[in-house]
Formats: sequence, C-alpha cells, structure tokens
Amino acid sequence: MKFISTRGQTEPLGFSDAVATGLAPDGGLFLPETMPQFSAADLARFEPLGYAELCFEFLRRFATDLPAETLRALIAKSYTTFADPGIAPLRSLGKNRYVLELFHGPTLAFKDFALQLLGNLYGHQCEVRRETINVLGATSGDTGAAAIHGLLGKPGTAIFVLYPDGRVSPLQERQMACTGAENIFALAVDGSFDDAQTALKEIFGDQIFRKHHRLSAVNSVNIARVLAQCVYYLWAWLRLPAAERGNVEFVVPTGNFGNVLAGWWLQQMGVPIAGFKVATNQNDILHRMFSTGEYRVGAVQPSAAPSMDIQVASNFERFIYAGVGRDPARVREVMATFKATGAYRFEQFDRGIFSSSCCADAEIPAIIARVLREDGYLVDPHTACGFKELNPDRVSVVLATASPAKFPETIQTAVGIEPKHPSLEALKSRPIKKHLIKATPAAITAFIERHAV
Repeated sequence: MKFISTRGQTEPLGFSDAVATGLAPDGGLFLPETMPQFSAADLARFEPLGYAELCFEFLRRFATDLPAETLRALIAKSYTTFADPGIAPLRSLGKNRYVLELFHGPTLAFKDFALQLLGNLYGHQCEVRRETINVLGATSGDTGAAAIHGLLGKPGTAIFVLYPDGRVSPLQERQMACTGAENIFALAVDGSFDDAQTALKEIFGDQIFRKHHRLSAVNSVNIARVLAQCVYYLWAWLRLPAAERGNVEFVVPTGNFGNVLAGWWLQQMGVPIAGFKVATNQNDILHRMFSTGEYRVGAVQPSAAPSMDIQVASNFERFIYAGVGRDPARVREVMATFKATGAYRFEQFDRGIFSSSCCADAEIPAIIARVLREDGYLVDPHTACGFKELNPDRVSVVLATASPAKFPETIQTAVGIEPKHPSLEALKSRPIKKHLIKATPAAITAFIERHAV
C-alpha cells in the first residue's frame, strides 16, 4: 500500500515513511492510494474479534511494510493502557440511542486510540532505524495530552506540543505540563489554536529544518491518526443489533474534521453506515459549510468545549480531495484560494450522507442536565454538543469524546456534580512546567533547535 499527497507533488510513500513524515512536503496530507473494500464476509469474520485483533485486521491492509507479527505486537501494546476491558464500550440509552465511550485511555479522551499506537510506531521506528525523531503538534486540548502520553519517556524521541495559553481547561493543561518527563515540552503560545497550527504548517514547509531535525507531525494530519480512528467506528457498528446497522448515524463532536473523516473513510471502504452528523460548538465553520456550501474562516471564540475551538479544520483537505474528483491540481487551487481569502464556495456541493449542527455555549449546561435527567448519563461539554438534536428516524450513536471529569467546572454548573478521576486528582499536586512562547515559526524553531534530540 502506498500513500499519496492530496496536492500531488510528493512521491508516494509506504506506511512507515508516511507516518514518520506526517505532513507531506508539498503541504498536502497523505491518504491511501486506493481504499480497500470490506465484503459482507469480511465483516462477519470480524464480528467475534476483540478490539486489538480487529485493529490488526484493519490496519494490516495499510501497514503492508511492517511484518504482521510486529504490527500485531505494537497494536496489542497500545491498548493495554485502557481502563475498560471493552476498550470502546457501546452503551445503549434506549430509544434508538447509543453512546460510544472513547474516554477510557490514559488521558481520558478519544485521541488516545490513535496516539497510543502512534507513539509505539514512533518508538519502533527509532529502534529499527537507529534514528531519533522530534515530534511537533498543535492542540486545542486533548490531542496534546494524548500525544505526550503516547511518547512519554520513549528513547530517541522528543515531543513539542503547542497549545493556546489560557484557552484549554486547567486539567487538560496539567496533563501536558505535569508529566516530569525529560522528552516532553509543553509550549503555551500567545494566541489561538489556529495561530499555533498555522505556525506549525509553516515550520513543516521548511524542508531543510524539517529534515535536519527529523521532524514529524503528531496532529490529525498524520495518516496513522485517521486510520487508527476508523477502527472504533467498525467496532461500534459490529456491536449494534444486526437489524440496526443499516440505519445508523454516527454523531461526531469535531472541530478539525479528523474524527468524522475516519468514519466516512470506513463507509467508503464498504461498511454500510447510513450517515454522519458533524456536531460543532459555537466555532461552527464546519456546520456553516455543510449548511451553505461555503467554507469561510471566522474569529475563534473561546468556549466551554475548548477542544473544538477551531476555525481552520486541517483534515478537511482530505474531504476536499474526494469532492473535487481526486484532482490534486483542483485541491491546490481550493487551498490557495482559501489561504488568500479565508473562504471558498463549492459550486457543486452535495452534503450526501452528512448533516450538521452547532451548539452555543449557553446551550451546553442545559443539554448536560437534560441527558442526565432523561437518560441517566453524564456527558462532557463536547459530547453534549452531539446530543443537541438527534434524528428520530435514525439509530444514533453519539461519540463520547472525553470524560466529564476533565471539565469539572462546567459539569458542576450544569448539574451540581463535580466529577473526579484518580489520574486527574493526582495531577493537582504536581508542578506545572510549561514554556511561554510566541506563536511564530521563528520563536518555535529556535526553541526546537535548543531542545531537539
């Protein structure tokens, strides 16, 4: 299996090289050259498998340059850190409603599914190739913590995570800045997540710097991130009653489009999923795009669901690639127009299997209270955005993207309960070690120069 860039000006790479590279040198995003197809017989064979074995059966179609037993061992190691034996338990709330719990990993967020695996892939590559690697990422909250815990203490690696200072929850910051590990650098930037992400992309555009420091991207632009997240959609689909599988709509809280893209890719591989609902917070660029066909950036508004405080959805380029007929020249045109004007209108835009919604900050506490009252289930503020409005004609599976314990102030306001988790409580007594930095490529590259391995 080879991986190509959405912009068509990078040589195709194998899985391991595409993972190590992260962002394609031409500024595009890697994606599979062809999508494998899963037959009804394949899906029936997958049904009795445990999570790690299902993940292996899925990923072995893509990671064809890794020996099967190596891939199986890396996957098995990645999911030993999850607290629930089901890894991603599917909870029925009745009335054709389910919750897919994706917060049982070490940082209590869905990002752990991909980043525990990605950390082990990086560690394996460092060992086999006898090279070091410096990992750079930008986060609006959960990605940074999950990436850090995926690479915690791994020899030959250093990780630099940019996050908007004062715009993540206090516990999210502590998960990044209280590890005590020597290879972890939490960089608090003066600005928004989009400012950090823009600087990151410029740094990756400097090919000399990138190659000199063996720089890799840990954001959802990394192909391993999206592919690993495909697996929990397949896992959930296989756990639904057979009669409901053909009418299921996955409801996905998302800001960067990577989480919902993973589900859509799985549908493109032949799994009969009826639809996807993109659930955004008040930073609603994706909702506006699916509603009007116009992709237009706005100002980021800090919110009670901070992991979705994003106005430039970096993974959307992979969706654009499919929408323009897999034409790299058209992708380059779209992205150049968007970069120059902050907007792009799709002349022929068909939402197809997608719907969308947005949720204002003022609505979130009431939704948390309603779901607890009606379903006896406590949700975090991001997952609450998914519960705003469910389609009564569909079987809804809402992705629970984070533990409520990561957002105790919001939950306390909503329902008078302060959720706690032992791992988070332990962080409260640890010193915070963060580095304040300007959101400019010059400031960030200078820091990397001083601390790279």
